[in-house]
Amino acid sequence: MKRKNLIIDEILLKKVIQLFGINNYSQAVNKSMEEVIKIYKMREIINYHGQNIWDGNLSQMREDKKKPEKKTSKKGK
Repeated sequence: MKRKNLIIDEILLKKVIQLFGINNYSQAVNKSMEEVIKIYKMREIINYHGQNIWDGNLSQMREDKKKPEKKTSKKGK
């Protein structure tokens, strides 16, 4: 990990600590960065709308598959 000196808004930092139940500043900053990255990745998903990337059958996927029955063995009898 890299050490950096940052000037951070204390009010925002305290809000992050409260929201995520984090107990130190470094974790709060790291968690904030992780959440921002997640949000940006979610926003990119909309770019795939209408692209017909997936070539499966959703109805077929949703059908319940029968699980193979377990065979019981009787040892010594």
